[in-house]
Amino acid sequence: MINFDGELIETSSFITSENRGYKYGDAVFETLKVVHGKILFWEDHYFRLMASMRIMRMEIPMNFTMEFLEAEILKTLDANSLLKSSARVRLNVDRGNGGKYKPKAQTISYNISAEICNEDFYVLDKSDSYTVDLYKDYFVAPGLLSTLKTNNKAINVLGSIYAEENGWNNCLLLNTNKNVVEALNGNLFLVTGETIKTPPLTDGCLKGVMRKQIIDVVLNSGDYVLEEASISPFELQKADELFITNVMIGILPIMKYRKKEYVVKISEDLLKRLNTKLRLS
Repeated sequence: MINFDGELIETSSFITSENRGYKYGDAVFETLKVVHGKILFWEDHYFRLMASMRIMRMEIPMNFTMEFLEAEILKTLDANSLLKSSARVRLNVDRGNGGKYKPKAQTISYNISAEICNEDFYVLDKSDSYTVDLYKDYFVAPGLLSTLKTNNKAINVLGSIYAEENGWNNCLLLNTNKNVVEALNGNLFLVTGETIKTPPLTDGCLKGVMRKQIIDVVLNSGDYVLEEASISPFELQKADELFITNVMIGILPIMKYRKKEYVVKISEDLLKRLNTKLRLS
């Protein structure tokens, strides 16, 4: 069952050829992990969604409160018999139908879909074969728009195909300044000694909700130093660890980049601290 503007329907054909999210990528979305009816980091997701809508100059409906959208998400999960499970939810907001590049109206539409997720808490995958390389066919533009979760994901699609063609698990994206920005499906962290480094938002990386959680864990640990600074490709082979973050996987260690192999130590510690934080919340 899909929630389309509050109505539960059994088909995905509610989107027409005139839908602006389909035609122009004129849409923003949030990917949520929900565990037994609890939306993880819901406040962070909600405020990021509101900020993204403002940046996209969407008129936010008066009923788009945190409580309203949470209720719609839980209604969707209930309709799919997922309230007592872990689930992956996508909340998509677009400007409806009509217009060319300029919308005919500022009507806002939303849809919510859900699917089952196997793990309640985050589990570290220490597969010794998780390999990445750089994707250099196209580049991310530094700036505010690149930090949003919009439906404009051409570089992520092409990069995913490129990774599969070359037998890699993932690719790292570069911005137009040739700095490493993020992975195809999440933010990037680099560990050297006890310093944990991640690209700044000004480099064009996604303003990830899990990125924020990991930064908070690092800052509150008392054991590590956090650095938000540009990462050059040369630093990748000097690092002790590399890992990817998003709200579905938590932390995913990268095991190999070209001839460089990485250890899994601090990323494992951070994941334990993250799960502890979730249990206490």
